[in-house]
Amino acid sequence: MKSKSFIVFFILSTTLLFLYISHRTTLPTTTAAAAIPDLKIRPGYTTYARLREIWKTRDWDRKIRVFAGFFGDLKKKNLLSNSSKALSVGARMGQEVEALKRVGVSDSIGLDLVPSPPLVVRGDFHHQPFDDGSFDFEFSNVFDHALYPEKFVGEIERTLRPGGVCVLHVALKRRSDKYSANDLFSVEPLKKLFKRSELVHVRAVDGFGLDTEVVFRKKPVTRAL
Repeated sequence: MKSKSFIVFFILSTTLLFLYISHRTTLPTTTAAAAIPDLKIRPGYTTYARLREIWKTRDWDRKIRVFAGFFGDLKKKNLLSNSSKALSVGARMGQEVEALKRVGVSDSIGLDLVPSPPLVVRGDFHHQPFDDGSFDFEFSNVFDHALYPEKFVGEIERTLRPGGVCVLHVALKRRSDKYSANDLFSVEPLKKLFKRSELVHVRAVDGFGLDTEVVFRKKPVTRAL
C-alpha cells in the first residue's frame, strides 16, 4: 500500500514540476495584443531571431541590390550624398535602409509600425516621431498604404530640412497591391499634396510592382522683409 502511495505521489510531483518548468521557460502568449479581439500575433515572431534568419535569404540580398541601384542613380544626380541623413518611410524589414548604408549613406534609419531593429524603428508615418527638419533625404514606396495621404506627405515635409529631397516610388500604370489604401492615377495629386516642395523629376522604374519614381525637393524658407 505504501509503495502504491509513493508511486502516485512521485507521478504527481513529477507532473507538477514539469508544468512549473514549462511555464517558466515558455514565452507568454497572453500579451495585451493577444487579448484584443480580431488581432492575432503570427507564430514564429516572438523574438528577432526569425528576422535575423530572413536577413540571410536570397530575397533579402536581391532587394538590397535593387534598392542600392536606385540610390546609386540618385547619388549621380546629386539628390543624395554620403553626408545625407536619410529616412526610409514604411521600411518593413529594412532592405531600403541597408541599401542606403551599402552605397555609403551611413546615417540612415527606417520607420514602420512593426519595428525591425537595428534598421527600423517603430512609428506611424502619419505621425512621424521625429523633430522638424530632421532629415536631408526621405524615401518611401508605401504611399499607396497611406490612409490619410495629406498627413503622410505633411509629415515628410515637416521632417525634411529646407532643400531636402523626398523620393516616392508609386504605381501609376497598374493597380497597387491588395494591401493598398489608395489608388493613384497620375502625378498631379502628389504635386498638390507637396505644398512646400517643387517637383524635380518623374521617371519610370521597376520597383517591385511600382512603376514610377517621383522626386520632390523641399523649398527653402523665405523670410518676409
